Amino acid sequence: MPRSDPTRGYSDGDSLVGEIVREEGHIYSLAATNDLLYTGSDNNYIRVWKNLNEFSGFKSNSGLVKAIVISREEKVFTGHQDGKIRVWKTSSKNPRVYTRAGSLPALKDVLKSSVKPSNYVEVRRRRTALWIKHSDAVSCLSLVEDQGLLYSASWDRTVKVWRINDLKCIESIKAHDDAVNSVVATESLVFTGSADGTVKVWKREIRGKRTVHSLVQTLLKQESAITALVVSHVAVYSGSSDGAVNFWEMGEKKILKHCEVFKKHRLAVLCLAAAGKLLFSGAADKKICVWRREGKVHTCVSVLTGHTGPVKCLAVVEPSGEEENGGDGRVVVYSGSLDKSVKVWRVPRH
Repeated sequence: MPRSDPTRGYSDGDSLVGEIVREEGHIYSLAATNDLLYTGSDNNYIRVWKNLNEFSGFKSNSGLVKAIVISREEKVFTGHQDGKIRVWKTSSKNPRVYTRAGSLPALKDVLKSSVKPSNYVEVRRRRTALWIKHSDAVSCLSLVEDQGLLYSASWDRTVKVWRINDLKCIESIKAHDDAVNSVVATESLVFTGSADGTVKVWKREIRGKRTVHSLVQTLLKQESAITALVVSHVAVYSGSSDGAVNFWEMGEKKILKHCEVFKKHRLAVLCLAAAGKLLFSGAADKKICVWRREGKVHTCVSVLTGHTGPVKCLAVVEPSGEEENGGDGRVVVYSGSLDKSVKVWRVPRH
């Protein structure tokens, strides 16, 4: 097993307060809770860190870890390059031990579906596959726990909707004309961004026992691929392969209105994260821009530098009330890069 390099610490006076370097793979995905950080890389490992020290780790045989989300029940969902989604949970006896709790879709569901010809759909020319399975890389995951749903976006141009309690695929949405790079689900809406240059808004409705999604708005149509999405309160942001960030706000009759496009990156925006009035954009130019929103205008208040490779993923942890009262009230930002490192930053909220 590759040896973990010592974590380097920095003074609290700096924006950069820590770094994790483990020379085993490029970092493609991150997820953070108040005390744990999960990192996914192209060597198939998911590492778990506590106070920037390695706490646990587990390996999937499904290839590069492109997405990680964590449920309140301490289940971990991971999306992979080979189109599979894995479910992991901690041992009740030892929180450092993670075991695989299932796959999406479950093998029994695959076998059951495979006998019926109507369950096969065309995924490429002269190639069919079961509609409940992704036929290409899973690019993104989004969890809506209150609805008991998990959404997966894929390069196969679909978004699939999974019921968490029994891990069943309940709907497959042919969402775009090219790879779906991002999906963000909220209480009633789902946002998708694609390499076809569009951002789409889908409405979730319960019809009897069925959950169905219908397209309600297309926010953007452009030549540049949509590479990242984030939703913050009533605001929606998309990042593009041309380095631009677009911003929409919820208007009357729940229609999103385009408010601004802003650009600081020279290369593709690969990830976005938001906290209050702050927006963070990580890009292929190795930089992270910190944007502050005032009204409908965003200003770049700082640029976080130090990565030597493209910034592929971001995770943000906002201070809780207790921490805010006793601490400095700064937001903790984790950035993962293709330079094989994760950097930890503290950014003032005001």
